[in-house]
Amino acid sequence: MSQVIDEAAGEVFLSLVIPVFNEEESLPHLWAKIHEVLAVEDWAWEVVFIDDGSTDGSFAALAALTEQFEEVRALRFRRNHRKAAALAAGFKEARGQVIITMDADLQDDPKEIPRLLAEIDKDYDLVSGWKKKRHDPLSKTLPSRFFNRVTSLVSGIRLHDFNCGLKAYRREVTEDVLPYLYGELYRFLPAIAFWGGYRVGEIPVQHHPRRFGYSKFGTKRLLNGFLDLLTVTFVVRFMTTPMHIFGTLGLCSTFGGTLVCAYIALLRYEHGNIQNRHPLLMLGVLMVIVGIQFFFTGFLGDMMASMHQRGGRTPRIIERLGKE
Repeated sequence: MSQVIDEAAGEVFLSLVIPVFNEEESLPHLWAKIHEVLAVEDWAWEVVFIDDGSTDGSFAALAALTEQFEEVRALRFRRNHRKAAALAAGFKEARGQVIITMDADLQDDPKEIPRLLAEIDKDYDLVSGWKKKRHDPLSKTLPSRFFNRVTSLVSGIRLHDFNCGLKAYRREVTEDVLPYLYGELYRFLPAIAFWGGYRVGEIPVQHHPRRFGYSKFGTKRLLNGFLDLLTVTFVVRFMTTPMHIFGTLGLCSTFGGTLVCAYIALLRYEHGNIQNRHPLLMLGVLMVIVGIQFFFTGFLGDMMASMHQRGGRTPRIIERLGKE
């Protein structure tokens, strides 16, 4: 980690961002493990806890930690806004050059922090954990494996575990993914970073059984995950080129409808009637109309993207050469 640490001299090098929702019993144990790992380091670090509207004594436990330890900072939401909002608030609050996220339920092991930092030092921008050996029921592990396979195929980035809460980011990555941190799109941060040109890696990490409380996620999030995958694919990959997707759909639909209408016209020419193909004729006309609508949707989307690009932010510049 020498190269990264040298650059961080005199500043906060590492920030841990940890969303919390009803984890009162876990927090003292989690802090003890974090402190054991990081207290021996000679660079500045901090832990930012985000209480996502807990209804137990979680914030009181965090308040006690902030009074005892200067490395601890705590935020609190008035109500539960879910994990994406908590991560977004933590990313904005964090001061570190490297930011590591983890869950507060003790299933993520703080002993993995040095390994994540070592991977970041290998010129990765984001390193995701892989819960290779999970201590969860089959009702969670089997749908998760299927979800990860599909997400990997669609996104084009080969990761085993998109859902792992244990991830390390360079600061510029967290700044660039902030616009996409809403709903449940936090699961796709590796894909969003990858599409943005960042280098994404993955390492197996230790996963522990839950000691206290219960899981806050049900089987419903599998369906939500696939809907979110469609959302993030359209929003991120085709935000600036909507014609690529809508134009393609429009051309395919229009071409298919034209073939159907040509077939109907051929029947009319050869037999004097369309041989009771009225439903097929309606389908052909519908496909042409829908195709035209798709095309103009893409055209309008391209116009809006062009206006946004002219008045919006430019891509991040990572290096400059020559005199300014």
